[in-house]
Amino acid sequence: MGTAFPTLLSPLDLGHTVLRNRVVMGSMHTKLEDRARDLPKLAAFFAERAKGGTALIVTGGYAPTWRGWLLPFGSQMTTTGQARRHRTVTDAVHQHDGKILLQVLHAGRYAYHPFSAAASRKKSPITPFKPRAMSAREVDRTATAFARAAALAKRAGYDGVEVMGSEGYLINQFLTARTNDRTDAWGGSAQKRMRFPLEIVKRTRDLVGADFIVQYRISLLDLVDDAQSWEETVELARGLQEGGVSILNTGIGWHEARVPTIVTSVPPAAFAWVTGKLRREVSVPVIASNRINRPEIAERILAAGDADLVSMARPLLADAEFVNKAAEGRASEIITCIACNQACLDHTFSNKRATCMLNPRAGYETELVLSPTRTVKKVAVVGAGPAGLAAAVELAGRGHRVEIFEAAERIGGQFRLAARIPGKEDFAHTLTYYQHMIETRGITLHLGKRVAADDLTGFDDVVVATGVTPRVPPIPGIEHPSVVTYQQVVGGDAPVGARVAVIGAGGIGFDVAEFLLHEPGESAEHWMRRWGVTDPAEQRGGLTMKVKAPPRREVHLLQRKDSALGKGLGKTSGWVHRATLQDSGVAMLRGVEYVRVDDEGLHITVPANPKDPKSPREARLLAVDTVVVCAGQESVRDLVAPLTARGVAVHVIGGADVAAELDAKRAIKQATELAARL
Repeated sequence: MGTAFPTLLSPLDLGHTVLRNRVVMGSMHTKLEDRARDLPKLAAFFAERAKGGTALIVTGGYAPTWRGWLLPFGSQMTTTGQARRHRTVTDAVHQHDGKILLQVLHAGRYAYHPFSAAASRKKSPITPFKPRAMSAREVDRTATAFARAAALAKRAGYDGVEVMGSEGYLINQFLTARTNDRTDAWGGSAQKRMRFPLEIVKRTRDLVGADFIVQYRISLLDLVDDAQSWEETVELARGLQEGGVSILNTGIGWHEARVPTIVTSVPPAAFAWVTGKLRREVSVPVIASNRINRPEIAERILAAGDADLVSMARPLLADAEFVNKAAEGRASEIITCIACNQACLDHTFSNKRATCMLNPRAGYETELVLSPTRTVKKVAVVGAGPAGLAAAVELAGRGHRVEIFEAAERIGGQFRLAARIPGKEDFAHTLTYYQHMIETRGITLHLGKRVAADDLTGFDDVVVATGVTPRVPPIPGIEHPSVVTYQQVVGGDAPVGARVAVIGAGGIGFDVAEFLLHEPGESAEHWMRRWGVTDPAEQRGGLTMKVKAPPRREVHLLQRKDSALGKGLGKTSGWVHRATLQDSGVAMLRGVEYVRVDDEGLHITVPANPKDPKSPREARLLAVDTVVVCAGQESVRDLVAPLTARGVAVHVIGGADVAAELDAKRAIKQATELAARL
């Protein structure tokens, strides 16, 4: 039991309390924090993670003052009434022997409201409001407000607090010349800029006593200009240690940084080295964070001495039982976070409730319930893409007898193609999980089996999850041998020349362009060079010049729409894809009309003035060797009508229901909801 991960599963003695293992669920704002009526849902969310074995949970951020709200009337911990209501949350976690910290976060200039206040009157590039500069007295009162929030958290039953000092929020804003141009006692030198966090920690420890965890999230790599030096970071860490912090948690990058830190393309554990660098400078426990999504990765970090604990926020969103599965020798059953951000961070930054693409129950524990069935049905699932796999596994988990029919020789559908895109290698973990669960739950799998309606009449219900087929636009010459579909290219069934035109600039078009440009399996070292990340001892904030990788091909990415390319990509990941293609020299054209394909290449017309879509059009020839079609998809629904005519109960899900690019989030949610009610 757990011998594969001895360090990860070992307890950690903090003196006044013991953590049962080294797994921390890092802070995530789920949108359940902002309204008292949602606290029972938040309690259920955290309780499921504590029951799953997580040692220490950190809540989303709670403001210590109303000016520190992230959103208007957002989460805060400022009154005894609020503390009393939080007993619902802390009791639920303690019932399962877990420990929980309240994160205290002041948004500063990152606030999405007009009442924001910060170290200086400098507007953030990611929020619409310019903050008011705090007076010296207000800074002092705010430091005390942090401590009072911690005292209220203790009254609420929390085991401690995390002081949010990274990611570019208020405390981080005080620490750098970038956002602090004060000349009073709270700015003007590195030591004066440090005074704010040091006072917060000192006052917090004085108010809560010794038997309370005070965790501080420290920015180790700001990844912005005019950031902290490494010497300043170490000085701060030692000062915090002297002030009474119990644990130092790792923060990487400000939200306005133009370096990705948590998206799929960031290599696993890419920043563990900098946590190890800090650990050698302090004596309190240190937490590694960012893109640690498997127990073997966490074990490796801990065993190497780079950290004392590991923070996994989204991985525990994906699988609440992560720790128990690792401890029980069931690591193959872990739903691995693939860092897609589609249902978690994209939701958070769009003011929606956070959940998980691969686990739609996350955040909906009280609403989406998968209880054992009372009536066992024989169910056929046609199609083994994300929708079909999710439906089959959850239906079987409830006790139904399930058979999957897949026309291809392997499971996965569009997801198998996605796993071949550079930076999306983790998608393969999802297919490994489903393959394992098919075997574990006794699901009969028929591969290479294309079924007709007559083959399915013996089932009580049929789930049609037959997915999509690429749409081929009516362009003259589209049948030319140089024209191929994205499925043929990514699947390896079609040769691709050195010069390529990609028709369609949606999510698939961007993926195909990256597939054509770079090899998969990029090392962490190469990734750091490409994005300009370096040792903070060499450059302030760990930011340096990018070393652009030479592309394998000349690529043109084209779209009919006049809007900017990639506008429909994910809110927190789309900019990464756009930057990657721009750095690789991809020619991006919008407002394109396709004239024809012939032996010369692809003939198009575009606006003469790229900034004015109504300007006169000019003809161009793209002398390319290959034209890849990524122009949308069409649902495959051939079975629906004949099954319905035979009186079979039919359920259409995923791409077969609605053809949409990169839509596994909706497909898996739809499948899970079907499984819950069937």
